[in-house]
Amino acid sequence: MRAHLRNRRRELSIARHRQWDRRIVRRLADLPAWRAARSVALYLPADGEVDPHALIMLAHRLGKAIVLPRLDRQRPFRMDFAAYRPGRALRRNRFGIPEPCGRVVRTPVGIDLVILPLVGFDRRGNRLGMGSGYYDRRFAFTRRRTGLRPRLIGLAYDFQSVPALDAQPWDVPLHGVVTERGWRRATRG
Repeated sequence: MRAHLRNRRRELSIARHRQWDRRIVRRLADLPAWRAARSVALYLPADGEVDPHALIMLAHRLGKAIVLPRLDRQRPFRMDFAAYRPGRALRRNRFGIPEPCGRVVRTPVGIDLVILPLVGFDRRGNRLGMGSGYYDRRFAFTRRRTGLRPRLIGLAYDFQSVPALDAQPWDVPLHGVVTERGWRRATRG
């Protein structure tokens, strides 16, 4: 399933990517969670993911603190967050994804809203990622602290929705997903 969804995402034309990415950005910017957030974790796209660059620019204009994920070079499978401002230096991590060069400044519990990429999702908020579990490990504490920050919202194209994902005990569910067709709040149960 992961390979099929990644291929579908990569097969989108550049024009379709841009069109749907603009819709997704508009829909996310209308959410109360976005408007209320003072600190936002975003990501830089890879492998045909929804491109959140316009959200980074919007967050900057609105004065929100922006952080991006950064892989720990010393500890495998550990991801932290470093401050970012548009135009600042980036370096490529071991997967070739750009990440901030600055020091880690934000613990995950100090972030109001986390915007995540994904490969697939279901209506319960289960997320199929790239398979390394970085986000699940970093936000494992949210399984024990329901209702508190950060809010976890995925960005995806509507075709990435699947009937059901086989969730594992360590998987961290999303609060919802924004697609080009709108907001999909996760339903528990």
